Amino acid sequence: MKIYTKTGDKGQTSLYGGTKVPKNHIRIEAYGTVDELNSFLGLLRSQIPLQNIINQVNTIQNALFNLGAELATPSEKMMLENGKPRLQNLISEVHITHLENWIDEMETQLQPLQNFILPAGSEEIATAHICRTICRRCERIVVALNEFEEIREICIRFLNRLSDFLFVLARYIAHIEGKTEIIWSND
Repeated sequence: MKIYTKTGDKGQTSLYGGTKVPKNHIRIEAYGTVDELNSFLGLLRSQIPLQNIINQVNTIQNALFNLGAELATPSEKMMLENGKPRLQNLISEVHITHLENWIDEMETQLQPLQNFILPAGSEEIATAHICRTICRRCERIVVALNEFEEIREICIRFLNRLSDFLFVLARYIAHIEGKTEIIWSND
């Protein structure tokens, strides 16, 4: 099977189930941004030598594939004959609990945040902040999509908590690397 199908040459693509939409549809923007975040997480993962963080990022990347699958599925395709969601539990409370536990664990080693900090210090720190900002953009797009077609609330909560995790991860990397956080100055 060839990678190119030529079916998108006129600016259309298919959602899960076959529904055709324009490539600039907000649903495509939502799961495309999830894919972008996942790619940048792969870059971050390649930069970090800490196996526990690599394992966490791996878990997150798999969850993001699940989220992308859910976002690529129109709500009418999510229902089975028995009325239960087809993609039930692809993103669940377990994912949020993992993120919260990882955040809490990292924060035990960090000084309380007293100031705004700049996204800088090393390549790894900056990459973690790039992931955080892409995650925030993804969250905004999913919230906007939710205005047109209901998205499970847990998907939005997952993205919100993931951006918190990525912020704390950037600070944790700075701590591990012995880097001083760069405080924002309004001069």
